[in-house]
Amino acid sequence: MYNWSTDIKKLSRDKKGFNIWKLEQMINFGLGGKKLKKRELKKYWPIIKIDPLRRRFLSLLLNEK
Repeated sequence: MYNWSTDIKKLSRDKKGFNIWKLEQMINFGLGGKKLKKRELKKYWPIIKIDPLRRRFLSLLLNEK
């Protein structure tokens, strides 16, 4: 994933903030050939800011049995 508008080195000092930012970027702008970690997504689910339709779709996938 390439992001030209964010200083990733500075952001990566805060591990929680970096993980949230990375999840939001991957969901909103594409995965870049990578996969989301289900455990990490569930951990930050209440915090991440994503498109409401994507949130609804992902919640269906997370809650399937």
